[in-house]
Amino acid sequence: MNRYELTYIIDTAVEENARKELIEKFSELIKQNGGEIEKVDESFWGKRRLAYPINDKPEGYYVLVTMKAPSDLPREIERNLEINENILRYLIIKLEEKKHSVKPRPVRVAAPVAPAAEVEAAPAEEAVETPAAE
Repeated sequence: MNRYELTYIIDTAVEENARKELIEKFSELIKQNGGEIEKVDESFWGKRRLAYPINDKPEGYYVLVTMKAPSDLPREIERNLEINENILRYLIIKLEEKKHSVKPRPVRVAAPVAPAAEVEAAPAEEAVETPAAE
């Protein structure tokens, strides 16, 4: 099963009881079609002003659902969301799992650079420094 994130915006004209029933309806749809709901977050986002009016409505009620579901379930959810008049917009995103870690790049230590004036003034033999033998 894949992990998905479903975000949908409910019209603010819908009363609170009807809104709760609508959220429950989509949760039940997910469960009936073999999905598992990990989290339904409606209180964090809640009622917000939209970036632009949708159907002449300046505000919407956001709901975020995180779920595990078979690959054919998002299409069924989209079909039901499109039918419902109280849903202004929706988006379903498949969450990708990180499969392998990336190794950090090795840190390169830069050699100290002599100022250009000193390099020009010094003869070529003196520019090369040899380590002192101990």
